[in-house]
Amino acid sequence: MIEFDGVVKRFGDLVVLDQLDFTVRRGEKVTLVGPSGSGKTTILRLLMTLEAVSSGTIRVDGEMLSHEQRGGKLVPAREKHLREVRKKVGMVFQQFNLFPNMNVLENITEAPIHVLGRSRDEARKRALDLLELVGLSDKATAHPSQLSGGQQQRVAIARCCAMDPKVMLLDEVTSALDPELVGGVLDVLRELAESTDITMLIVTHEMGFARDVSDRVLMFDHGRIIEEGTPEQIFNAPENERTREFLKAVR
Repeated sequence: MIEFDGVVKRFGDLVVLDQLDFTVRRGEKVTLVGPSGSGKTTILRLLMTLEAVSSGTIRVDGEMLSHEQRGGKLVPAREKHLREVRKKVGMVFQQFNLFPNMNVLENITEAPIHVLGRSRDEARKRALDLLELVGLSDKATAHPSQLSGGQQQRVAIARCCAMDPKVMLLDEVTSALDPELVGGVLDVLRELAESTDITMLIVTHEMGFARDVSDRVLMFDHGRIIEEGTPEQIFNAPENERTREFLKAVR
């Protein structure tokens, strides 16, 4: 579902991703762990086309994301191509990014109607089903300012699901929440991970959550994968000293 081939990302002289090769299988839940600045969030931003690769290629669901074939040559993708492939990818950010002037239902239905071309009735029905899934059926007409941070993040998760993405990216989705609100959001994500075949790429410092939902865990340091394995392997018997140091620090 996701394939990075020799991907390099530079910001000036700083190399954030260094010849990165990795794949994520269809339906797989993969968590990226590692210290701040190791390149994890940059991977998600590249998949959302919020950043462009410096070199290398990315594929999503078999299609080139970063490039396209034109005139028999591989060239940087045009915006139209990016938009089409990007429809397959949804992201839940650290900050909830809800539209403050819209109620919860409108926040969830806006993109399916205007981007996917769904009817208002179809989008509304799907939104109500998703609100039930995230435990907010009674908040459809509320505005974001009337919700707690945890509730806003659950709306953001529902909004992402409403686009029926093939890939869901989760970027430290609990980092902006008060500690007592974290559990409710993680429970929703656990339910999604267990009940759907959506491919998930997760950046988190919640190691218990990573252990629960992941098929595979990748440990990053300085833009490279230094160790990967099942949650049991990484959390119980890491082989790399840097991995052991990191896990000791975050537990």
